[in-house]
Amino acid sequence: MKIKKYAAIDIGSNAIRMLITNVISKNNNTYIQKNSLIRLPIRLGLDSFTKGYISESKIINLIDAFKSFKLIMKIHNICEYKVYATSALRESENKNEVVNRVFSESNINIEIIDGVKEAMVISKTNIFKKSDYYKTYLYVDVGGGSTELSIIKNSKKVLSKSFKLGTVRLIHSTKKNKEWRNMKEWIKENLNENSKVYLLGTGGNINKIHKLTNTSEGKPITSLILSSFFQKLNNLSYEERIVNWGLNPDRSDVIIPAMKIYLNILSWTNSKVIFVPQAGLTDGMIREIINIDDVKIPNRK
Repeated sequence: MKIKKYAAIDIGSNAIRMLITNVISKNNNTYIQKNSLIRLPIRLGLDSFTKGYISESKIINLIDAFKSFKLIMKIHNICEYKVYATSALRESENKNEVVNRVFSESNINIEIIDGVKEAMVISKTNIFKKSDYYKTYLYVDVGGGSTELSIIKNSKKVLSKSFKLGTVRLIHSTKKNKEWRNMKEWIKENLNENSKVYLLGTGGNINKIHKLTNTSEGKPITSLILSSFFQKLNNLSYEERIVNWGLNPDRSDVIIPAMKIYLNILSWTNSKVIFVPQAGLTDGMIREIINIDDVKIPNRK
């Protein structure tokens, strides 16, 4: 048996995540196993979506984060890694300066990806059971700066689209966002209203909602439960959501627009439930690194 460790770092609009994964080779089979996940709430989108650039204080935070990541990867003996940055850095006027300064201080290169590639990488997460082969899925990843939609048929992605509807962007925007209409039209144009569509939700917010609503592992969140939970949290203040529900400060505000996005998509697709596979961009990045389609998850004891 051989065990190698890989790392994936996602520079999002709300937080930066580093996923460390064990890749186990045994008897001609490959298994992947999550080792650890580190999340830092730097919230680059607060600068990018309101000022148009990343401030000096945020750049310093980012550099410090990557110096730490480099040491952690050294301790874990990481054999290969990827770093992707999404909408917050992508839309920043000084993105090249940020990338260059991080590389100069940490020797870690950041690759800025567009929304199409982001959706493609997310869809690499092999979350579809063989028994679900003939179902049509709408894969919804709600981030801080954008929402990625992917239509999956016969276990293959057939279409993806990125929309500038993200949780951080929405809470700091004063203008009416035309992307709501664009997203609705795209869904209506590309999904048959008479066909059953299964929603798959990924991202930190839907994972947290799944937990807070006491939804059993492997079971979907129903639209009724999500709607009721939205009303419950929306009637509370930012501080009350932290105290009464134990939400982190960087989660307490963005969870509201996240639920708005999911509720709208449920309505537009006539779906009644959202499955939460608890996989996201970093999981897709790991699969991209190892480049093996047939990987397994070790059995839990």
